[in-house]
Amino acid sequence: MKAKIASKKSATAAQEITQYLCRRVKELRRQRGWSLDALSQASGVSRSMLSQVERNQANPTLAVTMRIAQAFDLSLGELVENPRSSGAIQVIRADDATYHYRSEPECRIRTLSPLHLEKDVEFYEVELLAGGRLESSPHFEGTREFLTVQRGRVRVRSGEDQATLGRGDSCSYRADVPHAIENIGRGVALLFLVDIYA
Repeated sequence: MKAKIASKKSATAAQEITQYLCRRVKELRRQRGWSLDALSQASGVSRSMLSQVERNQANPTLAVTMRIAQAFDLSLGELVENPRSSGAIQVIRADDATYHYRSEPECRIRTLSPLHLEKDVEFYEVELLAGGRLESSPHFEGTREFLTVQRGRVRVRSGEDQATLGRGDSCSYRADVPHAIENIGRGVALLFLVDIYA
């Protein structure tokens, strides 16, 4: 009887790891703005296999999982470790490339929230050079963004509405319509942005 219980617990744990891995691969790919084809090219894993993994329709082998991890510059442990099953404190290091969501000459975005919370709540640090602009297509219906300006001066647009913010100012706005943040100051603007999904 004990052996059956232990076997059942082991199977449940393995299933949870697989489900987490499937979600994690999809989250990481989207965070980086990669298509399935791009991830396939980076990992050497076929597009169809990656699609099945993301939809939890395939249980990838250790070799496939390792190739996916390497494509994201992660160790195997970093890819499959579920933060919810680890300690109470999860640290995101400033130099962790996994959380560098976007890095372009005029705009840098770093994710400050755990990746498994994607499409629940997302917390970002945004740097915009003078004249830099972050434009976004509509998110899911009911999504709102909350913005705080730590340094600089920006103009926020949400649909047809707009507002100008300076250091220490905050605002919230609809993010289920086209929206944008533009640095209208002379120096680098440092912002903290939170997306809340309905």
